[in-house]
Amino acid sequence: MGTIMELHRPAAPAHAHTGHATCRICGSRLRHTFADLGMSPPCERFLPADQLDQMEPFYPLHVQVCERCFLVQLQEYVSPKDIFTEYAYFSSYSDSWLAHARAYTERMAGRFGLGPDSLAVEVASNDGYLLQYFAQQGIPVLGIEPAANVARVAVGKGLPTLVRFFGKELAAELVRQGTRADLITANNVFAHVPDVRSFTAGLKLLLKPRGVVTLEFPHLMRLMEGNQFDTIYHEHFSYFSFLTASRLLAQFGLTVFDVEELRSHGGSLRVYARHDDDESRPIEDSVGELAQREEAAGFTQLETYSAFDEQVRRTKRRILEFFLQARREGRTVAGYGAPGKGNTLLNYCGIRTDLLDYTVDRNPYKHGKFLPGTHIPVFPPGKLDETRPDYVFILPWNLKDEIRKQLSYIREWGGRFVVPIPDVEVFE
Repeated sequence: MGTIMELHRPAAPAHAHTGHATCRICGSRLRHTFADLGMSPPCERFLPADQLDQMEPFYPLHVQVCERCFLVQLQEYVSPKDIFTEYAYFSSYSDSWLAHARAYTERMAGRFGLGPDSLAVEVASNDGYLLQYFAQQGIPVLGIEPAANVARVAVGKGLPTLVRFFGKELAAELVRQGTRADLITANNVFAHVPDVRSFTAGLKLLLKPRGVVTLEFPHLMRLMEGNQFDTIYHEHFSYFSFLTASRLLAQFGLTVFDVEELRSHGGSLRVYARHDDDESRPIEDSVGELAQREEAAGFTQLETYSAFDEQVRRTKRRILEFFLQARREGRTVAGYGAPGKGNTLLNYCGIRTDLLDYTVDRNPYKHGKFLPGTHIPVFPPGKLDETRPDYVFILPWNLKDEIRKQLSYIREWGGRFVVPIPDVEVFE
């Protein structure tokens, strides 16, 4: 049976913001804007009806780039403790994400020979969406997940889960207890960690001498190519190119030996790393090829980053033009999904119920609540059939194919789909 495990929990550090921002990798002063999305509330802070009249916290979404190591980053305006202690995102509500997780576990078990004597550790294990597939193959697992409400779901599936933030300190505690990993999985967590140096040091410590770390994170190159400004929010502290991520891992004695480009989350990387002295895993051609492509695309030049801000402003104007035109024509627009990225987009564009009537989501945790900042209500998906909107505005655009299949019935009343990113597009 799974257990929620507790180790000694250190006091959380104070998060003071004084003076000038500095790079979280190299400490250089940050002087260059990547994108300024104004003020926005934390994107997963959904509101119950009785809180709509209370004051809401808004923080800057001003993303900067380091001129020395080219890490694109947001200051720590909101602490991870505030964001993740009670979390509204459950991975298991996306069928395509579950399929992605299952395929990953099968590939890793085969490629790295994982079995009953191995240990697979997932950092930010959420509701056990991924570890359940390792467990089904008879591979021992350990989840590390700071959100207690989400970890409880994993425990209900029989998956041992430690309710803590991961870093050097926790890794050292686990090693002292005799725990080390053959595989450490860190999917969509690297970007969520303000102290990336402690996190990376922890990976190094926890990994067995012949172990493998895999990191999946949104690829900055794809974010920029695909105009994915809505993937900027307070829980994403860093935005990595392959070059920057590889350099960070190298600083802590981890060598990248393979990389794959994935379609998930609008374009992600899966980076494979090992200890520097583990020569049993040679460096694949994919590593040099992607590094060369990023260099050729200008990812070691400041000018490449500074052009993004104006591109984002142009997109905002086009999104607002769609909504204003729909309203002028007397058409109704409802949203599909209540993802974090949707809240960035709606707040940046100033879209409230005067333009978007409501949104729907499959996650019952969000039903009856209201989106942060915009106060747009969230309903179950059946609401679409009741009100028959002219347009369904897909906020998790990275799942647009899955959603269009699920909602094919809107065509019965002539409903159409709208996707905002990379540019506003209307589909039958």
